[in-house]
Amino acid sequence: MSPPKDTTQRYQKLKDTVNKYRTLRHVYDKEEISLEAEDALKKELADLEREYPSLLQPDSPSLRVGGEPLPQFKKVRHTVAQWSFNDAFGEQDIRDFDARVKRMLKVPSAAEGLGVKEVEYICELKIDGLKVVLTYEQGILKTAATRGDGAVGEDVTHNVRTIESVPLVLEKPVDCVVEGEVWMSEKTLHDLNEAQKKAGKPLYANPRNAAAGSIRQLDPRVAASRKLDSYIYDVAATSDTLPPTQKEELEYLRTLGFKVNQHARLARNVDEILAFYDGWKTKQKAQGYWIDGVVVKVNRRDYQERLGFTGKAPRFAVAFKFPAEQVTTVVEAIELQVGRTGVLTPVAHLRPVLVAGSTVSRATLHNEDEIKRLDVRVNDTVILQKAGDVIPDIVRVLTELRPKGTKPYRWPIRVPECGGEGIIERVLGEAAWRCKNKNSFAVMRRKLRHFASRGALNIEGLGESTVDALLEAGFVNSFDDFFTLKEGDALELEGFAEVSAKKLIESIQKTAKHVSFPRLLNAISIPHVGEETGLLLAQHFKTIDDVAAATQEELSAIDGIGPIVAKGVVEWFGAKENKELVKKLKKVLHIVSEKVSGKKDLSLAGKTFVLTGGLSSMSRDEAKEKIRQLGGSVSSSVSKKTSYVVAGDEAGSKLDKARELRVAVLEEEEFLKMLK
Repeated sequence: MSPPKDTTQRYQKLKDTVNKYRTLRHVYDKEEISLEAEDALKKELADLEREYPSLLQPDSPSLRVGGEPLPQFKKVRHTVAQWSFNDAFGEQDIRDFDARVKRMLKVPSAAEGLGVKEVEYICELKIDGLKVVLTYEQGILKTAATRGDGAVGEDVTHNVRTIESVPLVLEKPVDCVVEGEVWMSEKTLHDLNEAQKKAGKPLYANPRNAAAGSIRQLDPRVAASRKLDSYIYDVAATSDTLPPTQKEELEYLRTLGFKVNQHARLARNVDEILAFYDGWKTKQKAQGYWIDGVVVKVNRRDYQERLGFTGKAPRFAVAFKFPAEQVTTVVEAIELQVGRTGVLTPVAHLRPVLVAGSTVSRATLHNEDEIKRLDVRVNDTVILQKAGDVIPDIVRVLTELRPKGTKPYRWPIRVPECGGEGIIERVLGEAAWRCKNKNSFAVMRRKLRHFASRGALNIEGLGESTVDALLEAGFVNSFDDFFTLKEGDALELEGFAEVSAKKLIESIQKTAKHVSFPRLLNAISIPHVGEETGLLLAQHFKTIDDVAAATQEELSAIDGIGPIVAKGVVEWFGAKENKELVKKLKKVLHIVSEKVSGKKDLSLAGKTFVLTGGLSSMSRDEAKEKIRQLGGSVSSSVSKKTSYVVAGDEAGSKLDKARELRVAVLEEEEFLKMLK
């Protein structure tokens, strides 16, 4: 079958583009796009060749040769808490980290003319394997455990003993706890997968998964056959005298008999950190083991001790991650989405593609300035990555694959969903556009839906379809209208009978009698104010009138509220229609100004929780409140930054994601103990 003309053109562009980037990479040592993005282009090329064999040409790149914890494991309580690192994803993050360190250490700047030396850092490769904690008594290996949830891990001593690079007896008879990474070489992974294939067993996706799976084998003979290796990088505790610097600590580990990665380097300033990072970003694949970034630590131990820890991570170290997984796909359409504050968000509809473990078909383009910066157009081929392994983000357009005749995206003058004439306007001082009519049907529908939703006032029985029906029938046009509804109004809606109408009105009236102040702040659609910002405001102001009276300077002074949020709050409360709305809400609602605890010195401070499934002892909202009262925060999605996933009955895909990312999972009983 002959390919269509546009397919032939696409194939030729793909082939030429892949060959261009291959030449830049291998001949000139230039990496203009990631290897992952290049591989994605190659895959599309090969797929076209399989579908249309006549396309294959002699210079085609395709012709080049080129756990889940087991119940049988014993639990081990760590004698030293196991921390995870905060992440940095770019140069500015590292500069911010450096500034925080110096600020906390009160190191004067060179501009003050005091000639103070820079803080020294040590850069170590972040090996992508499975973290292990080794405990020695009198120099003899007693236990080896996984990190687990940081407090309790799994006893994997029987398997770690089979790793040749892990000493069973140290060179000195010391008591110590050391930390490191167990890893598998890519060659070993290849040989293992060949054996798996012959045995008809599933293949391992990468060396990290293979190492984790091997160390969790119940039969140590299996682990021994996997040829695992290790690097040890930290002394968590020792009966010996610790060296004064991290660099000397690595040498100390070598003298004890541990295998230590030889590529650690001192950096006297941020520029040297960046140089080390950039060097390893391009040669990370050449080591035979996976490296997913660089760990940057303050070198002096006394400085480390002064900096201390947050609730989840050391303040003296950060994980400088390499770029997230990248793939290529095609933009099929760009559409504007109307938000509850009337702001228009451009969204790219993509040819579905798998990135960082999930299929992505949409990506936000943020605003007009971002579209112009990228020059992204419909039918463009783009590089997509997950920023921080979570949010799909278009990072580059491959203009060499752009079809002829494509035109730059133009913002429309009118958007039908904005109601009336549908006129839109650019927000002064921002990159955002919004509906000029802030009370259009589409905007009001989103506002009213949000007001009643679980994350806001959580009015039982008032779901999106019921809100829409009430709006379309003309019964509600503002938030306060919900609380003046009668049973007769609900009876006029399709699907409502006397019993259901009565239940709905009772539910609305019940909500009106006790409305949490922070929930209300989130519910009324103040620009940039969500759950967490609502809580911050409630920590600093007793009533909604106090918030309304606050100045932009007073709001900006609150840690966690920046000038844009402060400006949005002041402008919202300053608008005449919103002043009237607040008056009406105060008449129909009993707003409870609950004392919201600050997060300092609380047991869950710095911990992030994700809830999935139903809890028998409390509702999900009650669980969220308890977490926040103890200083923790709640997220809707699981990422590497998640501290715990609380799994209730019928837990969903978030539990699978937690297991995939090795995030600690709490059953309801464990969660309740933590709350106590």
